[in-house]
Amino acid sequence: MIRFDDRDYDFAALLALAAQMQQGGRLGSTLHGTHAVCLTDPAELMAAFLLIRQEGGSIMPLHPATPSTAARRIALSACCDTLTFGRAPAEALEPDARQREFGHRLIQTSSGTTGEAKIIARTFEDIEAEIESYVGFFEGAHDKVPVVACPISHSYGLICGLLAGVARGVTPLVLSPDNPKYVLSRMAEMERPLLYAAPAFLNVAARFLKPGETMHAAMTSGTLLPAPWFEAIRARTGTLFQQYGCSEAGVVAVSEDLVAANEMGRPLPHHRLRAGTAAEPAEIIVDTPWGTVGTRDLGHLRDDGVLVFDARLDDTIIVSGLNVYPREVEDVVMAMPGIEDAVVFGLDDAFAGGRVALVYTGADDVTEAAIAQWCGTQLAGHQRPRAMRRAAAIPRGGTGKISRREIRSLYTEDRL
Repeated sequence: MIRFDDRDYDFAALLALAAQMQQGGRLGSTLHGTHAVCLTDPAELMAAFLLIRQEGGSIMPLHPATPSTAARRIALSACCDTLTFGRAPAEALEPDARQREFGHRLIQTSSGTTGEAKIIARTFEDIEAEIESYVGFFEGAHDKVPVVACPISHSYGLICGLLAGVARGVTPLVLSPDNPKYVLSRMAEMERPLLYAAPAFLNVAARFLKPGETMHAAMTSGTLLPAPWFEAIRARTGTLFQQYGCSEAGVVAVSEDLVAANEMGRPLPHHRLRAGTAAEPAEIIVDTPWGTVGTRDLGHLRDDGVLVFDARLDDTIIVSGLNVYPREVEDVVMAMPGIEDAVVFGLDDAFAGGRVALVYTGADDVTEAAIAQWCGTQLAGHQRPRAMRRAAAIPRGGTGKISRREIRSLYTEDRL
């Protein structure tokens, strides 16, 4: 069973709903090909997912907020045969001559935060193996009911929150992430709820709680929590979990008692991880049953087997031959009174090779001179921001993830 707000469905009812959608022309007449689906109703999206999977086709779920023109562009780039968008009839697409046959797969895109988004195709058999490993390994969730307050168009909500909950024999509750207060009120009515949400949502929800109130349990994933967010969420959550993964490999590691934001936890048993040491972090490589995946993340494995995230490989700034990890600088800046948000990225430098740039939001009385003085007492010379700019807001994705590539293009050197 799955509960979508106040509507309960079993898989048979969802398949019947999908059949009605198909009869009404909202799904393709044949489902053996590859189908992009963009729906605001999560029950309809889940119904389409189950029917297309049952019929041997491939499905590409799109975020419900995707505009129609973007949905069509993404669907064509993935060589989809049809596009289901909102209440409109399914549109037959004509991919170019390089059309790919995915077979029986879940089609997704990578985040695209450090480069162009890639098309990722995973077989349903691979996903079932991931769910079996995740459910067996993640013991802290065994007595809890998932509350999925994130889009099920993404594997975090679909696989980890919803399908893994069903596999554990409980009834997941799927809620819209648009109203944190409502989500908290629903959780207050439940016994042992486990909230699956984006870091940005958890940060807002933690600040909505009244003194003495806490969330029973929460899972975070998608981006490293900035230090102020982590402290706020940790203080208002009974048990805080974190999971780490990537589009190609699924869930890689789970932390069942998060005490530091960069602790990703222990790897799932169906994966083998390779990483660096605390003194010399290296790219995290995941050997899965279906292939080897390079994550482009820098990390290290502690002696107790816990994976620690250090930085995105593409985000590392090299200043006079020394590595600067943006997160370390951001944590220092965001600890400064009056600073609300901050992002650090690299600029080219003719003499040092690179230099540290900072974009921040904060109170009107926070000056660049004050930031420089603050950083001067807490950071090494090569880590200190040499270019700064105040912004009205810092663009973050739905999960709170920062695209340094986008920010670098928006705030070029001559605008800092």
